Amino acid sequence: MRYFVFALMLLGTAATAARAQDAIPDLKGTWSGKGMAIVFGNNPHHPGSQTATDPPRVHEIEAKYIVEGQEGRLAWGRSSSTLADTKEPFAWAITSDNKTIVGADMDGYFRITLVSPDRIEKCYTHNGTSPSGSIVATCYMMDRVKQ
Repeated sequence: MRYFVFALMLLGTAATAARAQDAIPDLKGTWSGKGMAIVFGNNPHHPGSQTATDPPRVHEIEAKYIVEGQEGRLAWGRSSSTLADTKEPFAWAITSDNKTIVGADMDGYFRITLVSPDRIEKCYTHNGTSPSGSIVATCYMMDRVKQ
């Protein structure tokens, strides 16, 4: 009987852990971070006189993403940087592993990894066909801003 009770306890613990892993993360709120980007050309977040045919430059960016809404695995909101308050709309989708997020905004694409409930690694790219004609690639950590 003692072994049976022990086996039930183990089974219950495993089931609880599996259910916790299945929980879709809540992304709503404000996310902020700073990192370096490689940039060809310029755009509002990476201003300058460089063109896409000039040598690339490494440029710091500080960005803010406000996730205004979420329905299941889909999240949306607006983004800005300290250099350009564009309030650019974005759309994100959480994959079934509940840690990977893909998405897009007006001219680029996201690949995001949920590191913890309040920390993400945001990778962002856009190519020369974007409205600004610039090319950008960056990855850096962002934290949820505590209100």
